Amino acid sequence: MADTEARTRPRIGSHLFLMLLLAAFLFPVAWALLSAFKPADEIIRSPLTFDPTQFTFDNYTAMFQDVPIGQGFLNTAVVLLFKGAATMFLAPLAAFAFAKYQWIGKNLVFGAVLITLMLPTIVLIIPLLLEMKELGWVNTYQALILPGAVDAFAIFWMRQVISAVPDELLDAARVDGCGEFAIFWRVVVPVIRPGLAGLGVLTVMNIYNDFVWPVVAASTERMATLQVVLSTLAQNITGNRIGADYATVTGELLAASSVALIPLLVLFILLQRHFINGILAGSVKG
Repeated sequence: MADTEARTRPRIGSHLFLMLLLAAFLFPVAWALLSAFKPADEIIRSPLTFDPTQFTFDNYTAMFQDVPIGQGFLNTAVVLLFKGAATMFLAPLAAFAFAKYQWIGKNLVFGAVLITLMLPTIVLIIPLLLEMKELGWVNTYQALILPGAVDAFAIFWMRQVISAVPDELLDAARVDGCGEFAIFWRVVVPVIRPGLAGLGVLTVMNIYNDFVWPVVAASTERMATLQVVLSTLAQNITGNRIGADYATVTGELLAASSVALIPLLVLFILLQRHFINGILAGSVKG
């Protein structure tokens, strides 16, 4: 009995610590979601209180009237669809070559891929922007989609996952007459589905939250992604560029941020089990 109590106490302490940590992370999100339904003046006057009797959709109504959030969602969806598809297909294919084939210079090329992970994004912006200008792709979907479509981290992670696939499965497929691409598509891909699910969640989050490159490559309102739209609205709080006061713009920003949060929140809730399994699949090589 005493041993059981001794083992239980550390668990209770760790659970309490994790609950406090969870509360600390969730509080800003909950505050933003609730504040979006407060009158704009109340957000500034009493930021930490919430009166249900003052519940209002005025911030959302004003936000949809003043902010081109629909265009931002559309542009983000287009980039997400094509760039995400390119990443999910090309990264595992490249990782398959690194993991299951022996060819001259393989380690050197893979080392070069890993080195790109160490380069700060800001270092690549000017060369990429000059390249987009030469190609005439500034303020186009091509500029938003193609740079970074084959992500070095995705290749590295998929290589770790595919390395765990037994070579005997591939040899058996070759004996049955499968070509190399058929082996990848029919044998490897079904086996690495947990890793692909985890990569898919991370890819969606990275593309959805990407700001630095879209704000440089697409400077027009017509091509602005969702994060660029939110950033412009945040700048309006100090610049007052849309003719509204500080409280009104703050309310619109909270409403827009709440709307932008919903897709990722739903995605993670639906796919959290696959995401965790994917993380575990990419962490062990056996």
